[in-house]
Amino acid sequence: MQKFIQSFLTTTFLFLLTSLSVFAQANGSISGRVIYTENQTPLHDAQVQIVQLKLSAATDDDGNYKFENVPAGRYTIQAQTDGFSASSKTVVLTAGANSTIDFSLQIGGVKEQVTVTASGEEVSTFDSFQSVSTLGANEIAQRNSTSIGEVLEREPGVAKRSFGPGTARPVIRGFDGDRVLVLQNGVRVGSIGSGSGDHGEPIDPLSVERLEVVKGPATLLYGSSAIGGVVNAIGQEDDDKHPGLRGAFTALAGTNNKQAGIGGNIEYGYKNWLFFGNGSGQRASDYFTPLGRVPNSASRSTSGLGGFGYFTVKGFVRASYTYYTSRYGVPFAGFIESGGVSNDEEIDLKLRRHNARVNAGFRDVNSFVTSGNFKIDYTDYRHNELADNVIGTQFDNDTFSYRGVFEQKKYGKLSGRFGFEGFNRNFLNTGAELLVDGRVKQNMFSVFGLEELNLGRVSFQFGARVENNRFRADNTNFLDRDFTGVSGAAGVRVRLWEGGALVSNYSNSYRAPALEELYNNGPHVGTISFEVGNQNLKRERSNGIDFGLRHSSNRFRFDASAYYYRLKDFVYFAFADLDGDGEVDREDGLPLSFYSQGDSRYIGAEVNFDTDINKYVNFFFTADVVRAKLTSGNLNLPRIPPSRARIGVDLKYKNLSVRPEAVFADEQNRLYPLETRTAGYGLFNVGASYIIGRDHYAHIFGMNAYNLLDKEYRNHLSFIKELAPEIGRGIRFNYTIRFF
Repeated sequence: MQKFIQSFLTTTFLFLLTSLSVFAQANGSISGRVIYTENQTPLHDAQVQIVQLKLSAATDDDGNYKFENVPAGRYTIQAQTDGFSASSKTVVLTAGANSTIDFSLQIGGVKEQVTVTASGEEVSTFDSFQSVSTLGANEIAQRNSTSIGEVLEREPGVAKRSFGPGTARPVIRGFDGDRVLVLQNGVRVGSIGSGSGDHGEPIDPLSVERLEVVKGPATLLYGSSAIGGVVNAIGQEDDDKHPGLRGAFTALAGTNNKQAGIGGNIEYGYKNWLFFGNGSGQRASDYFTPLGRVPNSASRSTSGLGGFGYFTVKGFVRASYTYYTSRYGVPFAGFIESGGVSNDEEIDLKLRRHNARVNAGFRDVNSFVTSGNFKIDYTDYRHNELADNVIGTQFDNDTFSYRGVFEQKKYGKLSGRFGFEGFNRNFLNTGAELLVDGRVKQNMFSVFGLEELNLGRVSFQFGARVENNRFRADNTNFLDRDFTGVSGAAGVRVRLWEGGALVSNYSNSYRAPALEELYNNGPHVGTISFEVGNQNLKRERSNGIDFGLRHSSNRFRFDASAYYYRLKDFVYFAFADLDGDGEVDREDGLPLSFYSQGDSRYIGAEVNFDTDINKYVNFFFTADVVRAKLTSGNLNLPRIPPSRARIGVDLKYKNLSVRPEAVFADEQNRLYPLETRTAGYGLFNVGASYIIGRDHYAHIFGMNAYNLLDKEYRNHLSFIKELAPEIGRGIRFNYTIRFF
């Protein structure tokens, strides 16, 4: 009996050993090295990820990484680290094979871009089901702008709405205001920038590490306000620790408006702790056009952030506090407010924002839910409108936001995530420009899910969101309103050839009317009208389809998109002619406007193309066009961007890059009644940068010479285009030192 047991145990042991050996041989490994392109030195603590398996590894001091026991299959491998462009490669791993994948990362131009906004997880923009633009910290600094609207206006499909330099806000595919959602690290900013042309967003570009723009409906993950698109300003938000010190410092200056600014960020990791902070400040005087100075167009801002995080193998918690303050002039506001009689009164906006955030998460759990991420955010926002330095009107907007997203266990080829989101808003407007009489509270709650089925050459994505919005007003003359709606979307991505893909999406989206559309009733210089809200507005419905064709290889990159949206019960401004005399009625010297509803249609296209002609010359071209009509009245919608194109070359020699470009915009003569036509124009700009790389730090010098021909031109989306053209000739300089 004893011999039998010994024999049985020996046989069992040998069987298990053989099975493990066969298993190990069936699996393979992926390893490689990550280096810094400029001087070929290793990058330590760079993050390398197998996207499909959600496996991550950090490089050692020699830049090496390795994944063991990787099942056979086709994988996308991504490498990235703070301040560098990301890079991705595809590998087909056979059973028992060892594959070597090396990466070379640049501080300069971005060839591979990564987005977390489009689908809630980190993927390359090429693999995203939606059209996405991404800008890194170095490119943001190169553009030397005081607002995210100005930074993003060069992106295809993105224009800027403004009432002067301090108020620029992104417009995506012709959608503006409440239909474009601005986020900071995935959570609503909590400002009121969407509701007025003279309100900017409280984000200093110098404090941002990455800007992501999702073009088209993103209501599934972010809510009904994202029916036109999303802008996500991503700062210091690591979900893992790193040892030692890293950071950056930037200084900039400009000639036309005497712009000057500084900004910096720093992170220090010790054992399981990470401490981080940033600060920035900018100021600019009145800007000059070919016709002269634009009075009261100066701006200044200051911001700061501090926080810490604690990280374990399977979880983390992070907390931060952010402060932002700014003051900027609203050009010609006094002239407009007086009905065109006098421009003696100067009107400035002074705002401040306090924000506190706690973020916690878990990961690598062996259950139906493998990871989760929770965010709690409180924002105290206030801005005062000053007339000759005296407070005339005050806006208070306090928001409490919360969000939870859970990653589900992968079942075969199916993966996905689901979650919940909500916010409570407390809005109060007091003073001379009383738009909403009394406090209004808004509550939103939603649940959502997003699934992806990967069949190899073909992948499908589908999801849904249920959302409820409630408005409660202290004023008994106001109606309380409740809106509930369901949004859904489905998409397909087909890999046509190596590096090429076709993407198509269908979306059915819901939007609740904005607070301003329901309850505004008073003079509003920011929209140059006397606004009358409509408490009986219905919810808005959108049906849309997007098509995209993409190609990405070492020398050639191409991304083209076309879209068509139909919106039912679209909320819009309608000028009033109550007495029927054919003229717009006026109230308090301003045109009388009512919020009304009708059906509308948006159709457009974008293209982004660049190719390396040789190692010294890169050619690039971008263009966009959008047409928007109110179909129920056969009218063109107002403030729709004209067709635009940008063409140029990037001339490279060693660490020097010179980038001359020409920018063209067509005339805009598809006008809403009483809207002013704008002429087409052409501009000539030149940008340049030079990088000095060292083992653990790099110096980056930049220059941007704009409107070199001093062309007089007007932005069709500017509320003051009839009174002042855009900025004239100037040069901006920037310097960044980045240590890693």
